[in-house]
Amino acid sequence: MASSITIWPDDQQVVVEEKLFARILTLNRPRKLNSLSYQMISRLFEVLSACEADSNIKLVIVKGKGKAFCAGADVVALVRDINEGNWRLSAQLFRKELTLIYLLATYCKPQVSILNGIVMGGGAGVSMHGRFRVATENSVFAMPETALGHFPDVGASYFLSRLSGFFSNGREYLGLTGSRLDGAEMLACGLATHFVPSTRLCLLEEALCKVDSSDPAIISGIIDKYSQQPNLKDKSSYLRLNVIDKCFSQRTVEQIISSLEREAINKADDWIPATIQTLKKASPTSLKIWLRSIREGRLQGIGQCLVREYRMAFSVMQGQVSKDFVEGCRALLLDKDKNPKWQPSKLELISESMVDRYFSKVDDEEWGELKLPARSNLPVYAISKL
Repeated sequence: MASSITIWPDDQQVVVEEKLFARILTLNRPRKLNSLSYQMISRLFEVLSACEADSNIKLVIVKGKGKAFCAGADVVALVRDINEGNWRLSAQLFRKELTLIYLLATYCKPQVSILNGIVMGGGAGVSMHGRFRVATENSVFAMPETALGHFPDVGASYFLSRLSGFFSNGREYLGLTGSRLDGAEMLACGLATHFVPSTRLCLLEEALCKVDSSDPAIISGIIDKYSQQPNLKDKSSYLRLNVIDKCFSQRTVEQIISSLEREAINKADDWIPATIQTLKKASPTSLKIWLRSIREGRLQGIGQCLVREYRMAFSVMQGQVSKDFVEGCRALLLDKDKNPKWQPSKLELISESMVDRYFSKVDDEEWGELKLPARSNLPVYAISKL
């Protein structure tokens, strides 16, 4: 099969392999776990837009080089910009990233994401909104933002609020706790559409690149041929469904924690106190704004969710209500003392008016609201195989 590699002159952060009927896009920052830079996001937008306009291209495959699909945005660079007084550069990255996600969510051609490794934060953003999401035994999914003083963005309030499977009544759980899921769990809850052993990925890619069709049913059938039904591990969150559904459906974060504490009294399960400690270590502000975000997301379309998440991210970057994002990254990623000093330090110190400010329209002389391009396609996540 004829193929070629396109190497961009300015960088090689996205490698594009041209196949007969497909394009394979490889995220190529393995030393940084393929974390998304502004240049990377811009290149993805450019390439994906060109692929969508090319009638010869029937599908797009996205994967990562090394042990990660993508570990998220390059938050160390974001914090550096904020500390240097250039928080607007961070806002610019979020604007570009959320516009890319809107393109993916409304893409007219099938996107097959090969999630053979770490999928976190922005990595979920460039994969979860696509039609096909292939997990493997190496997949590790998480939205760990609340531990960093941020919140699950990248359209997470849209796709997490629509989970099927075993988190259908406890969708807040993943974003609040940042809990990790393996490939089998991703398939069970709908984050993945297929599970393919990593040893069969090369065969799958080869088969997909031979298909002269954009018909989702045909492409799904091809992926099915290489798929397996994996077994859930004994320690899977699946075994705590009743507790998750009961506790994480509570109205407030305080009530969620209180409900878990009551469960801890009655059940000898180390998972419950560990979950409580995870919540208590996270940024109180992040927990509050994420809980509201995902619950608003249930009733909003993907465009509305992205516009709202941009408002929230803009407020986080400004740091006028809380500077927890900078502090969380310092404690976990830079100094690595794992002892962030959150401000406000307790849930009860965060008023509703403080939370409201994260959801207010952007009011800045240089920056307006997120303007998304007109798109005619329905969000593919809502009609994907789950």
